[in-house]
Amino acid sequence: MDHIGVHPARLPLEDQIHLLRETLGSNPVLVDVLHRAAELALPGWYLTAGCLVQTVWNAMTGRAPTAGIKDYDLFYFDDSDLSWAAEDAVIRSGADAFAGIDAQVEIRNEARVHLWYSQRFGIPCPTYASTEEAIDSFPVSTCCVGVRLDPDTERWRTYAPHGLSDVFGLVLRPNMSGVAPREVYLSKTARWLHEWPELRVIPWPDSP
Repeated sequence: MDHIGVHPARLPLEDQIHLLRETLGSNPVLVDVLHRAAELALPGWYLTAGCLVQTVWNAMTGRAPTAGIKDYDLFYFDDSDLSWAAEDAVIRSGADAFAGIDAQVEIRNEARVHLWYSQRFGIPCPTYASTEEAIDSFPVSTCCVGVRLDPDTERWRTYAPHGLSDVFGLVLRPNMSGVAPREVYLSKTARWLHEWPELRVIPWPDSP
């Protein structure tokens, strides 16, 4: 990259993707989780959401790479068996795979989300057709980012439907194409703003 003096939020997307990988690579826990997840070879898997953007926020604000990161979300997609028993078997396998890591790794089959979402959040959730579609639905568009690793080639794949400018710009933006209600957005942004006060929160459109 040859963009001296340019803020990362204003870099071309290909440079931002390169910088994202460099930044995520500074978090040894995330790198360990990523490599172990690759060995699990779950269908359509991504490491996603808070652990990624929060690693960037930490780098942008001079914090330790793992500061404030509550957990590491590992999504996969398997609609061949929608039973809880099948997902639980994967979660148990993951517990063995991630043993010894000083972090909580949350494994979820996104093909099953519609089965429990309304009970938890009080509104229906469409049946997702892929992990990417599930990532698209996050309440904060800034967090709609996923990465995965090919264990044979060490190639990273990055999924970022809203780009990366808000990630590097420390902006939290409501995702109006998502399914989560306003309360979820407000709760998440309030919690993150407490941990990273440098963040700028874009109000939910129907806020006073």
